[in-house]
Amino acid sequence: MDDGLALALAGEPMRLLADRALYWPARRRLLVADLHLGKADTFRAAGIALPSGGTALDLGRLATLARSTGATSAWILGDVLHGRSDLRAWRRAWQGFREATTALEIAVVDGNHDRALAGAGLDLALLGDAVEEGPFVLRHAPARDPHRHVLCGHLHPVLKLPGLARAPAFWLRRDCTVLPAFSAFTGGTPIRLAAAEAAVACNGEALVEVRRSTSPG
Repeated sequence: MDDGLALALAGEPMRLLADRALYWPARRRLLVADLHLGKADTFRAAGIALPSGGTALDLGRLATLARSTGATSAWILGDVLHGRSDLRAWRRAWQGFREATTALEIAVVDGNHDRALAGAGLDLALLGDAVEEGPFVLRHAPARDPHRHVLCGHLHPVLKLPGLARAPAFWLRRDCTVLPAFSAFTGGTPIRLAAAEAAVACNGEALVEVRRSTSPG
């Protein structure tokens, strides 16, 4: 099992997992962002040659995380879909995933790519644009909230470490934690850390934490 990196967010014990997920032990809940189901299938349907199997691989990773953590639910922080919702290849992968995770509750915060999600018939709960849960507000894109810590995605943060390849990363900001894109087939936004911010790079096997200290004086 990936024990991950234990830390407190807004006073709540959480774990960052190396395979791009956040685990909330008190809720037995996985949190991931930017699944982008069928992105490569949509590109192929438009005549752009890309390898197949990416969606099945991503969903297999999510099923493995659910088993290893003992999660009873998985909440996706937006962008479940990418493009067309009627393509058979990714829908077969989703059906296989749900058959393997029948006891796992799946819920979704709306993302900017999820316009067709309500009619897609994917056996998941729709949470709307944002939902308040404990000390957090869960949403797709970053935003300021005066009362709660924001958990979100959308930016696809990545971190470049000296001598290493660019890696997806959790971006730990003062009042907001941005999750890496869960889908392996995504671009990324390089992180520029402000004073007292941190990032945790994750490559599927390991986590590397980087902090920027508060400037003196």
